[in-house]
Amino acid sequence: MSTLAAIRGFKDILPDQSRLWRLMEDKARDLALRFGYAELSPPIMEKTELFQRGIGEVTDIVEKEMYTMEDRSGEKITLRPEATAGLVRAVLEHNLCEGARPAKLFCFGPMFRYERPQKGRLRQFHQFDVEVFGDVGPYIDAEIILLLHTLLSELGINDLQVVVNSLGCPSCRPAFREKLTSFLSERQSSLCPDCRRRLEHNPLRILDCKNEQCRSEVMIGPKMDQFLCLSCKDHFQLLTTVLTQVNLNFRIDPLLVRGLDYYTRTTFEVHSGQLGAQSAVAGGGRYDGLCSKLGGADIPGLGFAVGLERLFMLLSQADSPKESGPDYYVAVLCPEALGPAFELVQNLRARGLKVEADWESGGLKSRLKRADKASAQRVIMLGPDEMAGGQATIRDLSTKQQWNLPLDQPQRY
Repeated sequence: MSTLAAIRGFKDILPDQSRLWRLMEDKARDLALRFGYAELSPPIMEKTELFQRGIGEVTDIVEKEMYTMEDRSGEKITLRPEATAGLVRAVLEHNLCEGARPAKLFCFGPMFRYERPQKGRLRQFHQFDVEVFGDVGPYIDAEIILLLHTLLSELGINDLQVVVNSLGCPSCRPAFREKLTSFLSERQSSLCPDCRRRLEHNPLRILDCKNEQCRSEVMIGPKMDQFLCLSCKDHFQLLTTVLTQVNLNFRIDPLLVRGLDYYTRTTFEVHSGQLGAQSAVAGGGRYDGLCSKLGGADIPGLGFAVGLERLFMLLSQADSPKESGPDYYVAVLCPEALGPAFELVQNLRARGLKVEADWESGGLKSRLKRADKASAQRVIMLGPDEMAGGQATIRDLSTKQQWNLPLDQPQRY
Protein backbone atom coordinates (compact mmCIF):
# COMPACT_ATOMS: atom_id res chain seq x y z
CA MET A 1 0.00 0.00 0.00
CA SER A 2 1.48 3.36 -1.04
CA THR A 3 1.95 6.17 1.48
CA LEU A 4 -0.70 8.89 1.33
CA ALA A 5 0.49 12.36 0.35
CA ALA A 6 -1.00 15.82 0.79
CA ILE A 7 -3.45 17.08 -1.87
CA ARG A 8 -1.73 18.89 -4.75
CA GLY A 9 -1.46 22.57 -3.90
CA PHE A 10 -1.88 21.95 -0.15
CA LYS A 11 1.29 22.02 1.92
CA ASP A 12 2.41 21.21 5.46
CA ILE A 13 4.15 23.87 7.53
CA LEU A 14 6.96 21.78 8.99
CA PRO A 15 8.52 22.28 12.44
CA ASP A 16 11.73 23.80 11.06
CA GLN A 17 9.61 26.34 9.12
CA SER A 18 7.36 27.33 12.00
CA ARG A 19 9.91 29.73 13.53
CA LEU A 20 9.66 32.06 10.53
CA TRP A 21 5.91 31.53 10.39
CA ARG A 22 5.53 32.67 14.01
CA LEU A 23 7.86 35.58 13.35
CA MET A 24 5.69 36.78 10.46
CA GLU A 25 2.44 36.48 12.41
CA ASP A 26 3.84 38.02 15.61
CA LYS A 27 5.36 41.00 13.77
CA ALA A 28 2.18 41.55 11.72
CA ARG A 29 -0.06 41.35 14.79
CA ASP A 30 2.15 43.66 16.88
CA LEU A 31 2.39 46.22 14.08
CA ALA A 32 -1.36 46.22 13.40
CA LEU A 33 -2.04 46.79 17.10
CA ARG A 34 0.58 49.58 17.10
CA PHE A 35 -1.36 51.29 14.27
CA GLY A 36 -4.64 50.95 16.18
CA TYR A 37 -6.22 47.93 14.43
CA ALA A 38 -8.24 45.22 16.20
CA GLU A 39 -8.24 41.51 15.35
CA LEU A 40 -11.36 39.82 13.92
CA SER A 41 -11.49 36.14 12.93
CA PRO A 42 -14.20 35.40 10.32
CA PRO A 43 -15.08 31.80 9.33
CA ILE A 44 -13.24 30.15 6.43
CA MET A 45 -16.54 29.19 4.75
CA GLU A 46 -19.28 31.58 3.61
CA LYS A 47 -22.35 31.54 1.40
CA THR A 48 -21.29 31.39 -2.26
CA GLU A 49 -23.45 34.42 -3.03
CA LEU A 50 -21.20 36.59 -0.86
CA PHE A 51 -18.23 36.07 -3.16
CA GLN A 52 -20.29 36.19 -6.36
CA ARG A 53 -21.69 39.60 -5.39
CA GLY A 54 -18.57 40.90 -3.67
CA ILE A 55 -15.75 39.77 -5.97
CA GLY A 56 -17.73 39.86 -9.22
CA GLU A 57 -19.10 36.96 -11.24
CA VAL A 58 -16.97 37.76 -14.30
CA THR A 59 -13.62 37.15 -12.56
CA ASP A 60 -11.23 34.23 -12.76
CA ILE A 61 -11.69 33.65 -9.03
CA VAL A 62 -15.46 33.17 -9.19
CA GLU A 63 -15.57 31.51 -12.61
CA LYS A 64 -12.63 29.11 -12.28
CA GLU A 65 -11.00 29.02 -8.86
CA MET A 66 -13.52 28.78 -6.02
CA TYR A 67 -14.01 25.61 -3.98
CA THR A 68 -17.83 25.52 -3.94
CA MET A 69 -20.16 22.78 -2.71
CA GLU A 70 -23.71 22.20 -1.49
CA ASP A 71 -24.33 21.40 2.14
CA ARG A 72 -27.00 18.91 3.24
CA SER A 73 -29.70 21.56 3.09
CA GLY A 74 -28.85 22.29 -0.55
CA GLU A 75 -27.32 25.70 0.15
CA LYS A 76 -24.22 26.60 -1.87
CA ILE A 77 -21.23 27.37 0.32
CA THR A 78 -17.64 28.24 -0.58
CA LEU A 79 -14.24 28.05 1.07
CA ARG A 80 -13.15 31.67 1.12
CA PRO A 81 -10.88 32.66 -1.80
CA GLU A 82 -10.05 35.99 -0.14
CA ALA A 83 -10.79 37.73 3.16
CA THR A 84 -12.29 41.13 2.33
CA ALA A 85 -15.82 39.99 1.46
CA GLY A 86 -16.09 38.03 4.72
CA LEU A 87 -14.85 40.99 6.76
CA VAL A 88 -17.38 43.28 5.06
CA ARG A 89 -20.11 40.79 5.88
CA ALA A 90 -18.98 40.71 9.53
CA VAL A 91 -18.85 44.51 9.78
CA LEU A 92 -22.39 44.80 8.40
CA GLU A 93 -23.83 41.90 10.39
CA HIS A 94 -22.44 43.10 13.73
CA ASN A 95 -22.74 46.88 13.12
CA LEU A 96 -19.02 47.37 13.75
CA CYS A 97 -18.91 50.70 11.94
CA GLU A 98 -21.40 52.54 14.13
CA GLY A 99 -20.14 55.70 15.82
CA ALA A 100 -17.78 58.48 14.80
CA ARG A 101 -14.56 56.50 14.48
CA PRO A 102 -13.74 54.15 11.59
CA ALA A 103 -13.55 50.39 12.17
CA LYS A 104 -9.90 49.28 11.76
CA LEU A 105 -9.57 45.48 11.57
CA PHE A 106 -7.10 42.73 10.72
CA CYS A 107 -7.21 38.94 10.44
CA PHE A 108 -5.06 35.90 9.66
CA GLY A 109 -6.03 32.63 8.03
CA PRO A 110 -6.12 30.24 5.10
CA MET A 111 -7.70 31.05 1.71
CA PHE A 112 -8.56 28.56 -1.04
CA ARG A 113 -8.31 28.87 -4.83
CA TYR A 114 -8.16 26.13 -7.42
CA GLU A 115 -5.29 27.38 -9.58
CA ARG A 116 -2.07 25.95 -10.94
CA PRO A 117 0.38 25.50 -8.04
CA GLN A 118 3.70 27.22 -8.62
CA LYS A 119 6.53 28.77 -6.63
CA GLY A 120 4.98 30.79 -3.82
CA ARG A 121 1.40 29.99 -4.90
CA LEU A 122 -0.71 27.19 -3.43
CA ARG A 123 -4.35 26.14 -3.53
CA GLN A 124 -4.50 26.57 0.23
CA PHE A 125 -2.56 29.70 1.06
CA HIS A 126 -2.46 32.03 4.04
CA GLN A 127 -2.96 35.78 4.29
CA PHE A 128 -2.58 38.63 6.72
CA ASP A 129 -5.46 40.96 5.91
CA VAL A 130 -5.93 44.59 7.08
CA GLU A 131 -9.10 46.62 6.44
CA VAL A 132 -10.53 50.04 7.36
CA PHE A 133 -14.23 50.96 7.18
CA GLY A 134 -15.73 54.44 7.47
CA ASP A 135 -12.89 56.76 6.35
CA VAL A 136 -13.03 58.22 2.84
CA GLY A 137 -9.92 60.45 2.91
CA PRO A 138 -6.52 59.90 1.25
CA TYR A 139 -4.62 60.08 4.55
CA ILE A 140 -5.99 56.70 5.66
CA ASP A 141 -4.93 55.36 2.23
CA ALA A 142 -1.41 56.61 2.94
CA GLU A 143 -1.49 55.15 6.46
CA ILE A 144 -2.46 51.67 5.32
CA ILE A 145 0.17 51.71 2.55
CA LEU A 146 2.78 52.72 5.14
CA LEU A 147 1.61 49.97 7.49
CA LEU A 148 2.25 47.40 4.78
CA HIS A 149 5.61 48.92 3.83
CA THR A 150 6.66 49.13 7.50
CA LEU A 151 5.77 45.47 8.06
CA LEU A 152 7.94 44.31 5.17
CA SER A 153 10.80 46.64 6.17
CA GLU A 154 10.78 45.56 9.82
CA LEU A 155 10.90 41.93 8.72
CA GLY A 156 14.17 42.74 6.95
CA ILE A 157 12.95 42.95 3.32
CA ASN A 158 14.66 46.00 1.83
CA ASP A 159 14.36 45.87 -1.97
CA LEU A 160 10.84 47.32 -1.97
CA GLN A 161 8.83 49.56 -4.26
CA VAL A 162 5.22 50.68 -3.86
CA VAL A 163 3.11 50.86 -7.05
CA VAL A 164 -0.04 53.02 -6.96
CA ASN A 165 -2.90 53.95 -9.29
CA SER A 166 -6.36 55.45 -9.17
CA LEU A 167 -9.26 53.54 -10.71
CA GLY A 168 -11.65 56.47 -10.40
CA CYS A 169 -15.20 56.26 -9.07
CA PRO A 170 -18.69 55.45 -10.45
CA SER A 171 -18.92 59.04 -11.73
CA CYS A 172 -15.81 59.04 -13.92
CA ARG A 173 -15.03 55.39 -14.60
CA PRO A 174 -17.91 54.74 -17.09
CA ALA A 175 -16.41 57.18 -19.60
CA PHE A 176 -13.05 55.43 -19.37
CA ARG A 177 -14.69 52.03 -19.65
CA GLU A 178 -16.55 53.11 -22.79
CA LYS A 179 -13.39 54.51 -24.39
CA LEU A 180 -11.35 51.43 -23.46
CA THR A 181 -14.03 49.09 -24.82
CA SER A 182 -14.17 50.98 -28.09
CA PHE A 183 -10.38 50.96 -28.42
CA LEU A 184 -9.99 47.23 -27.66
CA SER A 185 -12.99 46.22 -29.80
CA GLU A 186 -11.06 47.34 -32.84
CA ARG A 187 -8.21 45.05 -31.74
CA GLN A 188 -10.11 41.92 -30.69
CA SER A 189 -8.05 39.70 -32.98
CA SER A 190 -4.93 40.62 -30.99
CA LEU A 191 -6.46 39.72 -27.63
CA CYS A 192 -6.31 36.34 -25.90
CA PRO A 193 -9.57 34.30 -25.63
CA ASP A 194 -10.07 35.31 -21.99
CA CYS A 195 -9.73 39.01 -22.82
CA ARG A 196 -12.11 38.78 -25.77
CA ARG A 197 -14.69 37.43 -23.32
CA ARG A 198 -13.80 40.10 -20.72
CA LEU A 199 -14.30 42.78 -23.36
CA GLU A 200 -18.05 42.20 -23.23
CA HIS A 201 -18.51 41.91 -19.46
CA ASN A 202 -15.58 43.60 -17.71
CA PRO A 203 -13.04 45.34 -19.97
CA LEU A 204 -11.03 46.76 -17.06
CA ARG A 205 -9.89 43.22 -16.24
CA ILE A 206 -7.98 43.24 -19.56
CA LEU A 207 -5.56 45.76 -17.99
CA ASP A 208 -4.49 43.03 -15.58
CA CYS A 209 -3.87 40.35 -18.24
CA LYS A 210 -0.34 38.92 -18.26
CA ASN A 211 -0.46 37.93 -21.96
CA GLU A 212 2.25 39.94 -23.72
CA GLN A 213 0.10 40.74 -26.78
CA CYS A 214 -2.76 41.96 -24.60
CA ARG A 215 -0.38 44.10 -22.55
CA SER A 216 1.12 45.66 -25.67
CA GLU A 217 -2.36 46.71 -26.81
CA VAL A 218 -3.46 48.25 -23.49
CA MET A 219 -0.12 50.09 -23.19
CA ILE A 220 -1.05 52.25 -26.19
CA GLY A 221 -4.71 52.56 -25.24
CA PRO A 222 -6.56 55.13 -23.08
CA LYS A 223 -5.54 55.49 -19.42
CA MET A 224 -7.77 56.05 -16.40
CA ASP A 225 -5.89 59.18 -15.28
CA GLN A 226 -7.15 60.94 -18.42
CA PHE A 227 -10.75 60.49 -17.24
CA LEU A 228 -10.58 61.13 -13.46
CA CYS A 229 -13.16 63.54 -12.09
CA LEU A 230 -11.95 66.50 -10.03
CA SER A 231 -12.68 64.73 -6.72
CA CYS A 232 -10.71 61.60 -7.72
CA LYS A 233 -7.84 63.73 -9.07
CA ASP A 234 -7.61 65.66 -5.79
CA HIS A 235 -7.77 62.44 -3.78
CA PHE A 236 -4.97 60.79 -5.75
CA GLN A 237 -2.81 63.92 -5.88
CA LEU A 238 -2.99 64.35 -2.09
CA LEU A 239 -2.18 60.66 -1.58
CA THR A 240 0.96 60.88 -3.74
CA THR A 241 1.95 64.14 -2.02
CA VAL A 242 1.76 62.49 1.40
CA LEU A 243 3.76 59.46 0.21
CA THR A 244 6.40 61.83 -1.19
CA GLN A 245 6.57 63.75 2.10
CA VAL A 246 7.44 60.58 4.02
CA ASN A 247 10.08 59.63 1.42
CA LEU A 248 8.36 56.42 0.35
CA ASN A 249 9.79 54.78 -2.77
CA PHE A 250 6.77 54.58 -5.09
CA ARG A 251 5.79 54.85 -8.74
CA ILE A 252 2.47 55.35 -10.54
CA ASP A 253 1.31 52.54 -12.84
CA PRO A 254 -1.79 53.46 -14.89
CA LEU A 255 -2.40 49.76 -15.70
CA LEU A 256 -2.58 48.60 -12.07
CA VAL A 257 -6.10 47.26 -11.43
CA ARG A 258 -5.50 44.26 -9.14
CA GLY A 259 -7.54 41.07 -9.56
CA LEU A 260 -10.92 41.92 -8.05
CA ASP A 261 -13.89 43.93 -9.30
CA TYR A 262 -14.67 45.89 -6.17
CA TYR A 263 -11.74 48.34 -6.17
CA THR A 264 -12.35 52.10 -6.59
CA ARG A 265 -9.94 55.02 -6.53
CA THR A 266 -6.68 54.01 -4.80
CA THR A 267 -5.16 50.67 -5.68
CA PHE A 268 -1.62 49.65 -4.74
CA GLU A 269 0.93 46.85 -4.61
CA VAL A 270 4.33 46.41 -2.95
CA HIS A 271 6.97 44.68 -5.05
CA SER A 272 10.31 43.14 -4.11
CA GLY A 273 13.20 42.61 -6.51
CA GLN A 274 13.96 39.37 -4.68
CA LEU A 275 10.93 37.66 -6.27
CA GLY A 276 11.89 37.99 -9.95
CA ALA A 277 9.18 38.42 -12.59
CA GLN A 278 6.27 37.71 -10.22
CA SER A 279 7.49 40.43 -7.87
CA ALA A 280 4.29 41.50 -6.05
CA VAL A 281 4.45 40.68 -2.35
CA ALA A 282 1.12 42.21 -1.36
CA GLY A 283 -1.50 44.66 -2.51
CA GLY A 284 -4.90 46.18 -1.99
CA GLY A 285 -6.94 49.32 -2.43
CA ARG A 286 -10.24 51.10 -1.92
CA TYR A 287 -13.65 49.49 -2.31
CA ASP A 288 -16.05 52.31 -1.38
CA GLY A 289 -19.09 50.66 -2.96
CA LEU A 290 -18.66 47.14 -1.63
CA CYS A 291 -20.65 47.50 1.61
CA SER A 292 -23.73 48.80 -0.21
CA LYS A 293 -23.27 46.16 -2.93
CA LEU A 294 -23.57 43.51 -0.21
CA GLY A 295 -26.77 44.99 1.17
CA GLY A 296 -25.39 47.34 3.82
CA ALA A 297 -25.01 51.08 4.26
CA ASP A 298 -22.80 53.11 1.92
CA ILE A 299 -19.66 52.70 4.05
CA PRO A 300 -16.28 53.46 2.42
CA GLY A 301 -13.59 50.83 2.83
CA LEU A 302 -10.02 49.97 1.93
CA GLY A 303 -7.46 47.34 2.80
CA PHE A 304 -4.67 45.01 1.75
CA ALA A 305 -3.67 41.36 1.99
CA VAL A 306 -0.19 39.84 2.37
CA GLY A 307 0.37 36.31 1.10
CA LEU A 308 2.31 34.64 3.91
CA GLU A 309 3.78 31.92 1.67
CA ARG A 310 5.40 34.52 -0.58
CA LEU A 311 6.53 36.45 2.46
CA PHE A 312 8.04 33.24 3.84
CA MET A 313 10.03 32.84 0.60
CA LEU A 314 11.46 36.33 1.02
CA LEU A 315 12.33 35.85 4.67
CA SER A 316 14.03 32.54 3.90
CA GLN A 317 16.32 34.44 1.50
CA ALA A 318 16.77 37.56 3.63
CA ASP A 319 18.81 38.06 6.78
CA SER A 320 15.66 38.06 8.89
CA PRO A 321 15.57 38.43 12.69
CA LYS A 322 16.31 35.23 14.58
CA GLU A 323 14.06 33.70 17.21
CA SER A 324 15.74 33.11 20.57
CA GLY A 325 16.20 29.54 21.78
CA PRO A 326 15.05 28.10 25.12
CA ASP A 327 16.16 29.65 28.40
CA TYR A 328 17.16 26.20 29.64
CA TYR A 329 17.87 22.79 28.18
CA VAL A 330 17.66 20.06 30.84
CA ALA A 331 20.22 17.28 30.31
CA VAL A 332 19.13 14.11 32.17
CA LEU A 333 22.28 12.01 32.64
CA CYS A 334 20.97 9.08 34.70
CA PRO A 335 17.64 7.27 35.18
CA GLU A 336 17.16 8.38 38.79
CA ALA A 337 17.24 12.03 37.67
CA LEU A 338 14.14 11.67 35.47
CA GLY A 339 11.56 12.31 38.21
CA PRO A 340 13.31 15.34 39.74
CA ALA A 341 14.04 16.70 36.25
CA PHE A 342 10.39 16.44 35.22
CA GLU A 343 9.25 18.31 38.35
CA LEU A 344 11.89 21.01 37.87
CA VAL A 345 10.95 21.54 34.21
CA GLN A 346 7.26 22.03 35.06
CA ASN A 347 8.13 24.51 37.82
CA LEU A 348 10.34 26.54 35.49
CA ARG A 349 7.72 26.57 32.73
CA ALA A 350 5.09 27.69 35.25
CA ARG A 351 7.32 30.72 35.90
CA GLY A 352 7.17 31.62 32.21
CA LEU A 353 10.59 30.26 31.23
CA LYS A 354 11.15 28.44 27.94
CA VAL A 355 12.52 24.97 28.74
CA GLU A 356 13.33 21.92 26.63
CA ALA A 357 14.26 18.42 27.83
CA ASP A 358 14.62 14.83 26.60
CA TRP A 359 12.76 12.29 28.74
CA GLU A 360 15.35 9.55 28.62
CA SER A 361 18.82 9.59 30.13
CA GLY A 362 21.93 9.88 27.99
CA GLY A 363 25.55 10.99 27.86
CA LEU A 364 26.63 14.57 28.54
CA LYS A 365 28.29 15.05 25.14
CA SER A 366 25.18 14.18 23.16
CA ARG A 367 23.00 16.33 25.44
CA LEU A 368 25.28 19.35 25.01
CA LYS A 369 25.09 18.91 21.23
CA ARG A 370 21.28 18.93 21.39
CA ALA A 371 21.28 22.02 23.61
CA ASP A 372 23.58 23.82 21.18
CA LYS A 373 21.40 22.81 18.19
CA ALA A 374 18.33 24.15 20.01
CA SER A 375 20.21 27.47 20.63
CA ALA A 376 19.61 27.13 24.37
CA GLN A 377 21.08 29.82 26.61
CA ARG A 378 21.90 27.51 29.52
CA VAL A 379 22.03 23.79 30.28
CA ILE A 380 20.81 22.22 33.52
CA MET A 381 22.80 19.00 34.09
CA LEU A 382 21.34 16.29 36.34
CA GLY A 383 23.53 13.22 36.89
CA PRO A 384 24.47 10.90 39.79
CA ASP A 385 26.54 13.55 41.58
CA GLU A 386 23.75 16.11 41.34
CA MET A 387 21.21 13.61 42.67
CA ALA A 388 23.46 12.76 45.61
CA GLY A 389 23.89 16.44 46.49
CA GLY A 390 20.30 17.54 45.82
CA GLN A 391 21.41 20.22 43.39
CA ALA A 392 21.70 20.91 39.69
CA THR A 393 24.75 22.03 37.71
CA ILE A 394 24.05 25.04 35.46
CA ARG A 395 26.25 25.84 32.45
CA ASP A 396 26.00 29.09 30.45
CA LEU A 397 26.62 28.06 26.84
CA SER A 398 27.97 31.47 25.77
CA THR A 399 30.41 32.11 28.66
CA LYS A 400 31.02 28.41 29.56
CA GLN A 401 30.70 29.34 33.25
CA GLN A 402 29.15 26.77 35.64
CA TRP A 403 27.49 26.98 39.05
CA ASN A 404 25.15 24.97 41.25
CA LEU A 405 21.61 25.61 42.47
CA PRO A 406 19.39 23.55 44.86
CA LEU A 407 16.83 21.33 43.11
CA ASP A 408 14.11 22.31 45.57
CA GLN A 409 14.44 26.06 44.90
CA PRO A 410 13.25 26.56 41.28
CA GLN A 411 12.56 30.23 41.98
CA ARG A 412 16.34 30.83 41.91
CA TYR A 413 16.77 29.55 38.34
